[in-house]
Amino acid sequence: MKAIWNGAIGFGLVNIPVKIYSATETSKLDLDMLDKSDFSNIKFKRVNEKTGKEVKWENIVKAYLMEDRYIVLEDEDYEAASPEKTKILSIDQFVKEIEVDSIYFENPYFLEPQKNGENAYRLLLKALQETKMVGIGTFVLRESEAIGMIRPYNDEILLLNRLRFDQEIRDYSDLKIPAKKAPKPAELKMAVSLIEQLSQSFDPTMYKDTYSDELLKIIKQKAKGKGVKARKTEPAKGGKVIDLMAQLKASLQSSKSKTAS
Repeated sequence: MKAIWNGAIGFGLVNIPVKIYSATETSKLDLDMLDKSDFSNIKFKRVNEKTGKEVKWENIVKAYLMEDRYIVLEDEDYEAASPEKTKILSIDQFVKEIEVDSIYFENPYFLEPQKNGENAYRLLLKALQETKMVGIGTFVLRESEAIGMIRPYNDEILLLNRLRFDQEIRDYSDLKIPAKKAPKPAELKMAVSLIEQLSQSFDPTMYKDTYSDELLKIIKQKAKGKGVKARKTEPAKGGKVIDLMAQLKASLQSSKSKTAS
């Protein structure tokens, strides 16, 4: 792993030197874009919309469209707006993890203690385990201010979850949400029974991203000159009134059959 941030966690008056490592990686295949006629690589160019000519990087500026005119930004404008550069992730508050809705979660990162920070690292890890709390604070990552949530992971390492700012969450008031009408008691009882019947401990290993594996199998088949049959896509069902009770009963029966087998 390669560290993407090197600094310290500010825990009261205690500084814990740490490095940040990305905790995830993509499982998607790296595909190239080619010209269909001769399989040459496609190159993207920055072209002037009016002249059609390519523009060099040094001649490109960024601007914000305000009231039908562009306001061009200079390097010093970015510097003036940038958060104060610091290598401290200062924990401002401790909260219960359940209070942080998952809509705020962005990328997860592993935190590794550095020399002379091992004892304080273990202390914070153990204290968070004991209190069942998480630490919330801000830090600067790649010139941008970010919110982070620090919590124990697998009871042996501190995990940093980058969080979205509140203003990044979109307003859903324009969506057509069903009216606040209580469901029929019998239907609710049946739905609760179905949920209870399917309840179990979460096991992330049950779920696999099989698309890349299947695509690689197809690539290998095509390399050998073998044909591939496309799968049929199941049409989405909807647009008509449904009998909820009938569907719930059928779901319960199906779930019981699977459990029995």
